[in-house]
Amino acid sequence: GLVSQSLAQGQSKAPEHLQYIDDIIVWGNTAEEVFEKGRKIVQILLKAGFAIKQSKVKGPAWKIQFLGIKWQDGRRQIPMDVINKITAMSPPTSKKETKAFSGVVGFWRMHIPNYSQIVSPLYQVTWKKNEFKWGLEQQAFEQIKQEIVHAVALRPVWAGQDVKNVQHTAAGENGPTWSLWQKAPGETRGQPLGF
Repeated sequence: GLVSQSLAQGQSKAPEHLQYIDDIIVWGNTAEEVFEKGRKIVQILLKAGFAIKQSKVKGPAWKIQFLGIKWQDGRRQIPMDVINKITAMSPPTSKKETKAFSGVVGFWRMHIPNYSQIVSPLYQVTWKKNEFKWGLEQQAFEQIKQEIVHAVALRPVWAGQDVKNVQHTAAGENGPTWSLWQKAPGETRGQPLGF
């Protein structure tokens, strides 16, 4: 839209940011860095003719929720209220309810190692040719609810020639799995970007 066009035109001056419609987030290693990036974004938008409500400008903060996703200590996490809603869900009683549940947990799939293998029975029960039955599907339903509780926090992707990306893949009985890890200079172990 217009906001992204304005920021793209000022790209040489626009700091690193994430924008969705009219929500914008900037990040940094210090409060001063975040404040300065935010100030530059606001200047670019004001110069482009946008009105900005001061009440909408927040930060810097160590913990925020942006587009329904919790960001804390530089990591993307599933908000606790979402975890509680998913774990409180009753078992589906139809294909339609199974699809709805799969959509809710599927949004968070990048946080769950082996997600596709775990939920495979749930997807199979929704196929047109299959009859709705509850057996292995019940186990998959309960297991994915437990996996949501222990979901992995993901760090944002870093750029730089010293940053190493490693993708792991494996083939299992219920399909393939993958994970993407990133190791930055000074780290002894990589950090997960997604599963």
